[in-house]
Amino acid sequence: MENRKLSLFRLIITLFVFSGIVYLVLSRFLWSKKTELIEQGKPWYGPYIDVTAIPSYSFEQVDNFKSHKNAVLAFIVSSKKEACVPAWGSFYTLEEASSILDLDRRIARFRQLGGSIAISFGGALNDELAINCEDLEKLKAAYLSVIDRYEVDTIDFDIEGSALIDTDSILLRAEAISYIQKELRSQNKNLAVWLTLPVTPQGLTEDSANLISKMLEKGVDLAGVNVMTMNYAIGDSQEKSLLSLSETALIETRRQLGVLYSQAGIYLSDALLWSKVGATPMVGQNDIANEVFTLNDAVNLNDFSLKRGVGRISMWSANRDRKCGDNYVNLAVVSDSCSGIEQEPFAFSAALGRGFEGKISDNASLVTVNELKQSPDYIIDKPDESPYQIWSEKASYLKGTKVVWRKNVYVAKWWTRGDVPDNPVLNSWETPWQLVGPVLPGETPVPQPTLPAGTYPEWSGIKIYEAGSRVLFNGIPFEAKWWTQGDSPAASFSNPDSSPWFLLTQKDIEEINFY
Repeated sequence: MENRKLSLFRLIITLFVFSGIVYLVLSRFLWSKKTELIEQGKPWYGPYIDVTAIPSYSFEQVDNFKSHKNAVLAFIVSSKKEACVPAWGSFYTLEEASSILDLDRRIARFRQLGGSIAISFGGALNDELAINCEDLEKLKAAYLSVIDRYEVDTIDFDIEGSALIDTDSILLRAEAISYIQKELRSQNKNLAVWLTLPVTPQGLTEDSANLISKMLEKGVDLAGVNVMTMNYAIGDSQEKSLLSLSETALIETRRQLGVLYSQAGIYLSDALLWSKVGATPMVGQNDIANEVFTLNDAVNLNDFSLKRGVGRISMWSANRDRKCGDNYVNLAVVSDSCSGIEQEPFAFSAALGRGFEGKISDNASLVTVNELKQSPDYIIDKPDESPYQIWSEKASYLKGTKVVWRKNVYVAKWWTRGDVPDNPVLNSWETPWQLVGPVLPGETPVPQPTLPAGTYPEWSGIKIYEAGSRVLFNGIPFEAKWWTQGDSPAASFSNPDSSPWFLLTQKDIEEINFY
């Protein structure tokens, strides 16, 4: 084989091709990493700032900035003078807020320090713009005037009270925001849209779910749904803490969001759905006299949110993140400027914000992508990778039984047979299953106690049973509530109150096996 010298021309061509390949590979890698970061986002903490409250809260001061680097400024509503004119708290137009509250300069200073802001529309006390401004073009112009003046890429809509059932404003708002978001994106600008809604321990109300549905129908790409984990009105006998109620509310909200998105033809992973959930407690004394959100609650809610991958935490409000003065007489009466409990300044911000390092503006570029492209029917559960038994349509499950279905763990709230755990129902009372959470990597089967053969006799229609007698009926354990003969345990499935039999639970079986 002859030795040939590489000509200068060939050398240049070779180097050019090689450098091109390196550039393509490198750029593809960097692009994929950038895309990965954009898709994941970074959870953020940003308290609400009540802009018009007295005394004024100086969010732009250096000491206050240290406690939170994001701020959700509230609330822009319809002006008392002109329906389509945006105003802070209904009193200050944007110009008046600049001159009287010096708001523009304060926002500039906050950003100068490295802060990021969002603007919130609505609130409980005044009318959100869409309620009074019935002209679509004027409503668009009103929203854009706020977005442009404050140069924000994230907006928030706090919709509650009668605004949740105002059909005209719900549709008008959705249409206006959909247009604005699409228009800005066509100009390579970002606009993240959050909905802040009331919640119960059972999840979103029907009205809240309807509002979300209308937004999705109109094509609004929601950054997420931030639920107000507060004021549950649970009565004087508080069996559960505000923390446990809030955790249940968040779990149900995530499940409901999955249903609402799937109804809109968009299938999202569990992780992405959690990133679209936000939590906003009312720190300290809530509006309900016996409901107090403590610092310990804040620490644990933060821990819960970090583990679940919640996308946002806020609080109502930064103005209140300090203890009340000695001259504040009744701590059970909510104050706009203090929490009503003993605390150090900014203690709630420190507790709630731990680990939520993202900035509002850094998340504004996120675009919702239909991840699964299809129904999750294709997800297959493997017995050796599941901590509990895989749900079966033919099996019966006692209250408290845990199962695995489509890579998630569910627990039975009552006896059930044939009810699919992830049946897309909006209200938790419509399903016998409670979502616990995803199957974790590396999990293996956990032995579940079952009744040993012959533990109880089969029910007989001619035998007399005293209160406390236990039997098996079609393999299911029952206990007699009172003396009975001839009453089939089957009746307890349809009418448990009048039946002399009640179902045992998984906990009962665990106790039987223990003793």
